[in-house]
Amino acid sequence: MSRHLIARARNSFGTVLLSAVAWVVLLYLVLPLAVVIAISFTTTEYLAFPPVGFTLRWYQRFLADPSYVDSILLSARLAFGATLIGFLLGVPAALVLKRSTLRGATFIANLFLSPLILPAIIIGVGVLQISDALGFARSFEAMLVGHVVIILPYIVRTTLASLEGFDNSLEEAAQDLGASGFATFFYVTLPMIKPGIIAGCLFGLIMSWIDVEVSIFNTVIAQSPIPVKVFNYVQYSVDPMIAAVSAGTIYIAFILVFLLDRLVGLDKVAGQQK
Repeated sequence: MSRHLIARARNSFGTVLLSAVAWVVLLYLVLPLAVVIAISFTTTEYLAFPPVGFTLRWYQRFLADPSYVDSILLSARLAFGATLIGFLLGVPAALVLKRSTLRGATFIANLFLSPLILPAIIIGVGVLQISDALGFARSFEAMLVGHVVIILPYIVRTTLASLEGFDNSLEEAAQDLGASGFATFFYVTLPMIKPGIIAGCLFGLIMSWIDVEVSIFNTVIAQSPIPVKVFNYVQYSVDPMIAAVSAGTIYIAFILVFLLDRLVGLDKVAGQQK
């Protein structure tokens, strides 16, 4: 009896300790974001934490600057354009890789996922070299190519995860009933793998939105995504406006994560990544 009580006490202590460590890690990750958001409301002309007073002046200032608005719109065009192309390339690639019986399919799948392990700066330099050789270096198209490269692995990976355990007999039954290949995909396959596709696309949007390394090698001053513009700005000046700009990007990332949770469920996404 005493051994049973000791074992229960040890399990309870382990659970409490694990929960405490998890909360410490969570606070460590969230605290810098909270500090940036808090600083963006300070009334001082310099960065101050805790903030002094409360004002929206710094948000008004950066939103009144056309260059920042243009950068935000450029980042949005890049994120949505790259995600759309990634969807059109990644989903068919995942379907082929999952169902292919050819030798080397595993190698090709790993090749699609290789940008996840390569430093983004190497991808940026590689895109710059290739786009320069093809004559479209430092342009929107070059940045778009780079962003497709960095987000494609997320779409392929989550789609492959959704295809695990997929019952192919459902497709065969639909085709036996007269459905064409396209009809089978849109009415049978797509609804089954939709959570993985949505998760991959939202992850792709986030990664494209916050990217600096790939964009900075393929952009010019007059055409800079918002993360690159912030990076360039802090080299010469640091004031609460830059905190407001950074906080704005954090808000957008939070919105995308919220949509991911509402449309798919973070628990399902976490399960797919295992």
